[in-house]
Amino acid sequence: MLDTTKVQYPPVQLIQTWVWMMIESGNPELQDKGRNNLISAFGSLAKANEYLAEQTKR
Repeated sequence: MLDTTKVQYPPVQLIQTWVWMMIESGNPELQDKGRNNLISAFGSLAKANEYLAEQTKR
């Protein structure tokens, strides 16, 4: 039986790519896509930031 209690997040490299898209790409369409991907995966940008900070400490 699968353990559905643990939330599965995307790989850190993919999250970093979405952050790059949102912040540094300079392309409004890419910025929106990166932001939307992060919100879809985490529910909010704050949670995505928190998760990424936690993962980069390791």
